[in-house]
Amino acid sequence: MSAPALETPVTADGDDRVALDVADLTVDLHTPTGTVRAVDHVSFVARHGETLALLGESGCGKSMTAQALVGLLAPIAEITHGSVTLDGVDLVTTSRSKRRQMAGTELAIVFQDALTALNPVYTVGTQLAEPFRIHRKMSRKAARREAIELMRHVGIPEPESRADSYPHQFSGGMRQRLLIAMAVALSPKVLLADEPTTALDVTVQAQIMALLQRLREEHDMAVVLITHDLALVAEQADKVAIMYAGSVVETGPVADVFERPTHPYTKGLLDSVPVSAERGADLKSIGGTPPDLHSIPTGCVYQARCPLARQRCFDERPALRPTAPGQAAACHFSEEIPNA
Repeated sequence: MSAPALETPVTADGDDRVALDVADLTVDLHTPTGTVRAVDHVSFVARHGETLALLGESGCGKSMTAQALVGLLAPIAEITHGSVTLDGVDLVTTSRSKRRQMAGTELAIVFQDALTALNPVYTVGTQLAEPFRIHRKMSRKAARREAIELMRHVGIPEPESRADSYPHQFSGGMRQRLLIAMAVALSPKVLLADEPTTALDVTVQAQIMALLQRLREEHDMAVVLITHDLALVAEQADKVAIMYAGSVVETGPVADVFERPTHPYTKGLLDSVPVSAERGADLKSIGGTPPDLHSIPTGCVYQARCPLARQRCFDERPALRPTAPGQAAACHFSEEIPNA
């Protein structure tokens, strides 16, 4: 069953700070066993100078949403409904040539696996220079100068000599910096960061996130941070959209959502973070598992794991509705969720 229409729109028409407006985005996967819905009527806005986090468990549709936004869906995936508006252009309906023109200049993405995202047979200087040669028609020499300056800007030591190195000759943290450099080379309005600190140690994670924050402020970018790390969201994001089984179940300012969750799934995620656990004591967790995409239930997608579930939850899909100023949740019984 598809998600119902929102009771109040998440988008903000006329807000000149809105960089990316995603409305009712729906993605279906055509598999040998049938068509399944991986992203179900997802809506959110990302504003200039802010970080919006897409938060949820693995398999909830976060990365699929990002792939749909940048036009990198697999052949079996199809956008069947909704719009993705960037600088007045709907990326869902625009031509491929227009999408290519906007890639890097308006919308860019940082992938989680830098070693596979970078081309192993070209030097990093060549790869960093490519956007300048393609989009700004620079000469090879001028583009190399820009690439070296970009490497210096993201903290790569000795960029003049390292520009002739290959991706495998850099550490994981340095490769991630190179990916970020490629993404921000042309000062895009929106940057998607898909698990940008995966497999990095804690110190390097902090450095990468500090770099993203600095670049966001310098370029007034909107950053969409895709992660399952609640601590990272608390430290880095301004707004959060929490996803479950392909749907957005709660949105709002991070501080408000984390302090006063209005969806049982959000409450369960926050309760599962150990704060003062004693040795040998049981840790809290959310019982059960997310539903199989082939058998999304009628009614609320969280019904099988929800402590508040009752007959209405089995019969009726809750709409994403306001629960507090700037905050919304898809739950029939939000007012019953304890804040303690």
